[in-house]
Amino acid sequence: MRRLSVLVPVYNEERTLADVARRVGAVALAGLEKELVCVDDGSRDGSFAVMQAIEREPPPGIAAVKLVRHEKNRGKGAAIRSAVEVATGDLALIQDADLEYDPADVPSLLAPLLDGRADAVVGSRFMGGPHRVLYFWHYVANKLLTLLSNMLTNFNCSDMEAGYKAFRRETLVSLELRSERFGIEPEILARLSRVRARLYEVPISYSGRTYEEGKKITWRDGVAALWWIFRYRFLP
Repeated sequence: MRRLSVLVPVYNEERTLADVARRVGAVALAGLEKELVCVDDGSRDGSFAVMQAIEREPPPGIAAVKLVRHEKNRGKGAAIRSAVEVATGDLALIQDADLEYDPADVPSLLAPLLDGRADAVVGSRFMGGPHRVLYFWHYVANKLLTLLSNMLTNFNCSDMEAGYKAFRRETLVSLELRSERFGIEPEILARLSRVRARLYEVPISYSGRTYEEGKKITWRDGVAALWWIFRYRFLP
């Protein structure tokens, strides 16, 4: 049976992590078993204890659980890279631990991979799926960064910063990712362009959080993304 590795970067998400695992396990995927790879990126709350409880008693639908722990916070990119190192699935999917992205969308993300059309699939919050209405200037910044990324990669994606992405294992490993923090999103698209991957985009729902609710990305990450877009497109 083929295996899907669900890569879950975790930083201070004790409130939602168990629900993430339960909802991922509940997704029906014929012919695929699910491996949950959770990376605690230096959390200061009880996230790692929740991860250990999930490992001791995986929810129905989860065939295996792997845990990785960073002693200090290194960033989302570093957590994803650590997860890739231990994942064993034929396919891999990045699932944020905060439930801004709904595991019910997983079958749509995997469909172009399973039928052989794609090497990687990215979700888009702007293709018609339901989404929480939040920050206007985040939307503007995302559109500008996506435009710049598309100009340099020659892709026509609508949502470069979306965190829901899925890959064939061979494709993901070939990217040789280097980002530590939120630069992982533009880096993934830049490197997919460099390896000439077959890329698909599908609509996803989005339940964004406010900063009071725990949202982590800030305007500084948007400024940094400008550098990462150029860095990963043109430099070795």
